[in-house]
Amino acid sequence: MSVRAVLLVALAAAWAVACWLLLRTAVPGGLELPPVNVDAVFGRRFVERAENYERFLYLSWFLSQAALVVTLGLYARYGARFTQESAAGRIGTGMLLGMLGFGFVWLSQLGFGLAGLWWERRHDLTETGYLEWALSNWGVLGGEFLAVCLALVIVMGLAGPFGDRWWIPGSAVFIALGATFAFAFPYLPGGDTEPLRDERLVAASERFQREQGIDGVPVRVEKVSDDTRMVNAYAAGYGPSRRIVLWDTLLDEFPRRQVEVVLAHEIGHHSSNHILKGIAWYALFAVPGTYLLARLTRRRGGMRQPEAVPLSLLVLVVLQLLALPVTNWITRRMEAEADWKALQSTRDPTAASGAFRGLARTSLGDPAPPLLLHLVLDSHPSLADRVAMAEAWKSRR
Repeated sequence: MSVRAVLLVALAAAWAVACWLLLRTAVPGGLELPPVNVDAVFGRRFVERAENYERFLYLSWFLSQAALVVTLGLYARYGARFTQESAAGRIGTGMLLGMLGFGFVWLSQLGFGLAGLWWERRHDLTETGYLEWALSNWGVLGGEFLAVCLALVIVMGLAGPFGDRWWIPGSAVFIALGATFAFAFPYLPGGDTEPLRDERLVAASERFQREQGIDGVPVRVEKVSDDTRMVNAYAAGYGPSRRIVLWDTLLDEFPRRQVEVVLAHEIGHHSSNHILKGIAWYALFAVPGTYLLARLTRRRGGMRQPEAVPLSLLVLVVLQLLALPVTNWITRRMEAEADWKALQSTRDPTAASGAFRGLARTSLGDPAPPLLLHLVLDSHPSLADRVAMAEAWKSRR
């Protein structure tokens, strides 16, 4: 066996071991979830309404992704012609092609975004107006635009001296950028947040953090009630940037015991180091992903040439779509672990089940979506499975 083959086998083995270590969770092995009568738990009338709501979103998503792939496919085929009209140099021309591709992508997705907003307004999930939605999206679009430009500068800059092996230093750079973004995310301008002022919830947060082996994670409240009645909470940052954010709709809509379950769930993300594990997973996917990008763009001269930029956008989107079922499976395991830690901390499966029913009610989420769609698209366990976990925890107690 050649040295190269031995090295590839060793790298594959290391990759597999890293995956195995990252997949370990606090959820007991062999935990069996009891069957849940969805109609009895959530109400048949609600389930039918939620299924109708989600059906539109599923269809819209598939059509939007088809439009995206077709748009980028056409751009990959004909976009290189624009290089003949550019005098911006190698990297400058590549950036111009990237900007043009970004514009085509935006146009292909605009109608689906408006349709999604219309559907949410129709079901009284948001009060955001169409003009307000368009204006608020400019900030997100600006950030995505800058990210595309930065990525092209890095890739094309490295492809100059390194040729087709740019992916080796390139993957390291992207991993470092991902880690930096995850750390800095809580400090970025965005939602209007303020410290949690409910003393009982603050005390509960401190108690849950001690029980889960961490401390000092601040809890903040984001005001969204002017725009939506949906509820949400999230954990962000790592190290000194760690924090938990609760939407004010959660505090307004849910009883305190159920809020405590959500709070313990988000603390579970930090105590399980899910942000850092997410960075590690990103690294494990970034290395083969950048390698495939380098290989598949060789037909256009590799990423050193601006003619390869339109094709690279198509390759990147297709790779992300192919990886989606796997990445969602990974995040579902993390969410299940956070649910288990919330049950261990609150010892209140009744409140947990109530919180999951409340999440369904406020977001019109289908408690038991079709299995194939759930496996491909959902980043959380189904709400029926989350209720079942609460019942399984109670049985084990």
